[in-house]
Amino acid sequence: MRTLKFTLQYDGTDFVGWQRQAAGVSIQGLLEGALERFEGAPVTVHGAGRTDAGVHALGQVASAILTAAIDTPTLARALNAILPPAVRVMAIEEMADAFHARFSASGKVYEYRIVNAPIVSPFLQRYAWHVIPPLDLDAMRAGAAALVGAHDFAAFQGSGSAVATTERVVRAIEWEDGGGYDLPVVVRIAGDGFLRHMVRNIVGTLVDVGFGRWTPARVGAILASRDRAQAGPTAPPQGLFLVRVLY
Repeated sequence: MRTLKFTLQYDGTDFVGWQRQAAGVSIQGLLEGALERFEGAPVTVHGAGRTDAGVHALGQVASAILTAAIDTPTLARALNAILPPAVRVMAIEEMADAFHARFSASGKVYEYRIVNAPIVSPFLQRYAWHVIPPLDLDAMRAGAAALVGAHDFAAFQGSGSAVATTERVVRAIEWEDGGGYDLPVVVRIAGDGFLRHMVRNIVGTLVDVGFGRWTPARVGAILASRDRAQAGPTAPPQGLFLVRVLY
């Protein structure tokens, strides 16, 4: 028996998300179905994070235990021949038995992309939130500063979550300003862990600051309130990318 680590990229537009669902096509279900063809039996795949419907990944990580005697480069090529073009296995590594894609992770890096222009390029519309009114990026940066560090992020948690604690550590929030219809603003958030919809709710709140609806100081007050109703809207899924899982 071998424990394998899979690094994946996918365009999440046409899928119900990472996690296997009762209806619809999931990334997890596709990978499990493909691996079953080599294992000759059902295979359970564990993902580092459960990306939602429409969310993309540049560096999702999964793990599975296989007994099939096939070397990893050949397995990667074979899986990519089976999987749809929107899902690619970028690498497979043999790991120690104790490795688990989710429980062994020490953090994740996400990016959220916004095209702040009157028109969005047709080549970006599936991969960014198109925001037409001009944003005050300096105000958004100032508001985001309150979120760095260890905090209770209950105000930015999506509904339907069942977690032991809403305390998380955001290690850094970095920015690329972008500009025009074909160069998105990028908000890069690194943290030890994230609540459901946390990044999208943070971005939605910061965009409200960028519109001038709230002052940057309001972000800290929202954080302290622990009340989701105080925060901004949930940014749409197509702008979100899981960039890297840290181990």
